[in-house]
Amino acid sequence: MRKNLVVAIDGYSSCGKSTLAKALAKKLGFIYIDSGAMYRAVTLYFIRNHTEINNIAAVKDALEHIELNFHSRDYQSHITLNGEEVSEEIRQMPVSENVSEVSANKLVRKEMVKQQQRMGKSKNIVMDGRDIGTTVFPDAQVKFFMTADPKIRAERRFNELQSKGDTSTSLEDVFENLAHRDYADTTRVESPLTRAEDAIILDNTELSETEQLDFALSQVHEHMPI
Repeated sequence: MRKNLVVAIDGYSSCGKSTLAKALAKKLGFIYIDSGAMYRAVTLYFIRNHTEINNIAAVKDALEHIELNFHSRDYQSHITLNGEEVSEEIRQMPVSENVSEVSANKLVRKEMVKQQQRMGKSKNIVMDGRDIGTTVFPDAQVKFFMTADPKIRAERRFNELQSKGDTSTSLEDVFENLAHRDYADTTRVESPLTRAEDAIILDNTELSETEQLDFALSQVHEHMPI
């Protein structure tokens, strides 16, 4: 039986998984681990080093040279790639357009899952991603599966990019990117995006950040008294 406590949050792209996970971790006093950022950082490394995703030897070599770490600053979780802060760069469209293919790679997933499980062995954590409740932590005490209307998701992501100064990406581009990622995430052979049988569905199409946090907290306290 687990001594530490794990809250797993899975769901589609741009459903606000990381927003909820960060807020939930802060409220509970848990460590927040952004698994999606890990795959994005690997994708960034592959782009920078022209790593061919279908070249097994090249992928194995690249993974041996990737060191990922999380740290907190200003109450936010940041990720470093080989010591370099890349939290902003991994959210740009070049990474978004390639992350589904990279994250579907068996070698990449195996390495990332190993790192994620190691992080959750001795700490109380909240982790979000695509397969946290099904593959990484199937025995997590509380699991959420987040979803929202695709148009709302695209608008949220578009507004986020705009706020960060990206004026070259249109709303249509974002919508098409999310549709592509949904298809890739749900149909990939290695750990596809699926809802764990015991996961609580959280549709936040019409919920504010405060409302979804209140709902999540009520479910955590109901399923995992702390």
